[in-house]
Amino acid sequence: GDTLDDYLRTDGVWILSPNKQFYKTNNEKECAEKCEAERKFNCRAFLFTSKKQQCLTLAENSKMAVMFNSSDAVLYEKIIYLLQCKKGIGKDYRGTEAKTRRGIPCQKWAEKTPHNPNYTPEKYPNAGLEENYCRNPDEDESGPWCYTTDPATRFDYCNIPECEGQCMQCNGEDYHGEVSRTVSGLECQRWDAQEPHMHGFTPKRFPEKDLKMNYCRNPDGELRPWCFTTSPTKRWEYCNIPHCTTHPPVSGLDSQCLSGKGEGYRGRIAITESGKACQHWSTQFPHRHGWIPDRYPCKGLEENYCRNPDGEKRPWCYTINSGIRWEYCAIPHCDGTEQGNDGMSNVLVQVPLSEECYRGKGQSYRGTTSTTASGKKCQAWDSMFPHRHEKTPDRFPNADLRDNYCRNPDGDSSPWCFTTDPSTTWEYCNIKRCDDHTQE
Repeated sequence: GDTLDDYLRTDGVWILSPNKQFYKTNNEKECAEKCEAERKFNCRAFLFTSKKQQCLTLAENSKMAVMFNSSDAVLYEKIIYLLQCKKGIGKDYRGTEAKTRRGIPCQKWAEKTPHNPNYTPEKYPNAGLEENYCRNPDEDESGPWCYTTDPATRFDYCNIPECEGQCMQCNGEDYHGEVSRTVSGLECQRWDAQEPHMHGFTPKRFPEKDLKMNYCRNPDGELRPWCFTTSPTKRWEYCNIPHCTTHPPVSGLDSQCLSGKGEGYRGRIAITESGKACQHWSTQFPHRHGWIPDRYPCKGLEENYCRNPDGEKRPWCYTINSGIRWEYCAIPHCDGTEQGNDGMSNVLVQVPLSEECYRGKGQSYRGTTSTTASGKKCQAWDSMFPHRHEKTPDRFPNADLRDNYCRNPDGDSSPWCFTTDPSTTWEYCNIKRCDDHTQE
């Protein structure tokens, strides 16, 4: 295949790398060949600028160096150095795990204490023996290992999860394998193609999702990896990827306080910011929903604790009040400030001040209602989660598809929206029709 197939492309970024070499090349492919042939250091990535036809081979990638915007640059990173999982016995594993399965830090391959190594970077220059990262230079059947920093234990194996087409962890969000057929045997459509199905999941828009070739992926938090199919009559379908037998490594993101959007929050707060008790995730009363713990094993949906499984602004939960479907929770920030006292609680109440009713079919409605008739919260129009769709702001520029406000871009009978409930794709909104004759 093409040399560039081994790289992940990201447009418009630059990374600061002290170890680099400059070359003059005509295109990205020539630059990739320079990276493959680099002998001054281990080339993990390269930058190419088309305007200057300048090629920079780099010893670092985005996991190791600072990244910032640069309009003319294209970054290509070797996928093998981005993966934190192993294929088979892990002979080609080049991740950055540096402790044993029992948690003992690894000894650097180039050092001689506390253990004098048989496998060194000098003796095995192609085995990736950098720093103290787990590797498998002797093709051990038990997988990557390292010499340990414990004088009593010469070496031990590392806990590296499987990847590359063999199995998936959780819901397969990190699956990077090469399966390209659906459960019914249909061939997948390439992610960079718009035929036979038009879609918004392009590699340029989602560079971090590894939407390579026509391989099955899970870029939007679905139940498992999927793809658009090459059959005109079947838009998309799940792929048959087996679950790994080993458990995923415990995430370092698990937190008892709010960091970022709180997707890694695993604390035990189970009450909303207005004081309402949370509904258990495993129950469907008083609110029916699709966030079932068994279906989303890595989202931390235990008991009735506040969580953020869907990339919301911050952790939330369904309430036990049948009249209020869900609310945000007040989680203390990791920097010590109390979340909820920053004015964010006002975001919940969206009062449609501009318009409280719609005329005709509501195609001209520009109010700020964002709740459906059954009380479900609307999905943002520029979002593809939890529902994939084609009603995007750039496709319907005159429909005012802002935020998650109810609209009628397609001439339906009244304003509607996609919902944030995975089990309900869309619903009409909770908006009255204006009475043209009497003014209330």
